[in-house]
Amino acid sequence: MGRVVVDVMPKPEILDPQGKAVASALPRLGFTGFTGVRQGRRFELTVDGPVTDEVLATVREAAVTLLSNPVIEDVVRVAEVAEAAEPLDEGTPA
Repeated sequence: MGRVVVDVMPKPEILDPQGKAVASALPRLGFTGFTGVRQGRRFELTVDGPVTDEVLATVREAAVTLLSNPVIEDVVRVAEVAEAAEPLDEGTPA
């Protein structure tokens, strides 16, 4: 079995109120040096068998058709991942 990750982000011209809220909260919480935040969505798809070029093409088609709203979002990445993402432990730097 293989895994494919799809990242979807709002188009640059679309307002991102969630990103703006995070951007304004960062300095209040002591995190400085950030000039902007855009919030997107990430999908991890598990496929039956290896990830081939044909599988990636099918995932790209699904991403544009179902996983994103092409009017306001761009599919910015479709890529194979070697292993499942694991949550960070509290206090562990990324």
